[in-house]
Amino acid sequence: MDVDTRLLRYFAVVAEEGNLTRAARRLFVSQPALTKQVRQLESQLGVRLFTRSREGMALTEPGETLAARVPALLASWDGVLRETRNSAARAARVLRVGFIASAANEATPEIIAAFTRRRPGWRVEMRQTSWANPTAGLPDGEVDAALLRLPFPGQETLRVTVLLTEPRWVALPDGHPLATRAEIPFAALWDEPFVAAPAETGAWRDFWLAADERGGHPVRIGAVTEQPDDWLSAIANGYGVALAPESAARFYARPGVTYRPVTGVRPTQVGVAWSPADDENPVVQDFVRCCTEVEL
Repeated sequence: MDVDTRLLRYFAVVAEEGNLTRAARRLFVSQPALTKQVRQLESQLGVRLFTRSREGMALTEPGETLAARVPALLASWDGVLRETRNSAARAARVLRVGFIASAANEATPEIIAAFTRRRPGWRVEMRQTSWANPTAGLPDGEVDAALLRLPFPGQETLRVTVLLTEPRWVALPDGHPLATRAEIPFAALWDEPFVAAPAETGAWRDFWLAADERGGHPVRIGAVTEQPDDWLSAIANGYGVALAPESAARFYARPGVTYRPVTGVRPTQVGVAWSPADDENPVVQDFVRCCTEVEL
């Protein structure tokens, strides 16, 4: 029987938390999606892994057996994948760097140039992922390092160094009544529909909706997008507004969309992230040093 390792990862977190809501928040997925994954694993294995109650998710005896073995199994598999991919990258002298949207803003080309000076003969392969994958494939070993917006799923299991902090602004359709203001208080946007990331991204989506900075006011979703072009189109076409980094006004300027500063929301950060397994990897650590040494 073949079981998707993703199902085992989800199971392990639910087992640790004993609560679907907390586990979903930690995994950056929606609670219904997580429930579906747990049931899928139970169906594939043909056993009941949890006893569900108002108090939470208690492991059954088969569940306890699986929970005892899964962490070592996943760690071993992750190690095999990482070693295989790292071997291929070393042979090609390529450093794979994942990123979301504008990466480290204008500093990204300088970081890459600094790395190639430090490592002659090597090249950096930048791999952009959609907002549906805010970790840019780092936990799965698809990249060696990543330039990410914080917070991101699984952040506590990785090494992260903050590189820059910038305010969150709002992107609005040009004809929006608030688009003429020099600055907009966030409370003035509470009743607006928002263009959001997929629900499966959980707390990542919540951060860009500022869900915990609304004084309990419910969020209205006008559209869901995964890519910058779709996001811009949804805003320009009037399906909603969206919070964005200040730098989006430079990197994603387009007709039909106006960016304005927002007060009443926390800033956003960009960080360089890597796996603890690469703490002694000289190539990855050279890239990290280049990130921190370039003036941002």
